[in-house]
Amino acid sequence: MPSSIAYVATDAAPRYAKQLAAHLGRKIQAEELSDGGYRLTFPGRGEGLLTPEADRLVMRATADDEESLGAVQDVLGRHLERFGQRNQLTVTWE
Repeated sequence: MPSSIAYVATDAAPRYAKQLAAHLGRKIQAEELSDGGYRLTFPGRGEGLLTPEADRLVMRATADDEESLGAVQDVLGRHLERFGQRNQLTVTWE
């Protein structure tokens, strides 16, 4: 199962994780986890895991195939960069 990870430097990780989960949760399933993170399920594509840390937001994407992984990465990265445009957030997947 293909997967990737992105570490996004920010001192507001919990706020961005919550905002992203709430926004995407209007169209897909968003589940709040006990550790303060969120699991976003993209039907037929894969899932994203948002884990806020003290100085960064860790985003993990997993999918059934490379094409689906690219779609999950695109949605997560594009929306987060838009929300964090003022703070110049940049998402780079590894």
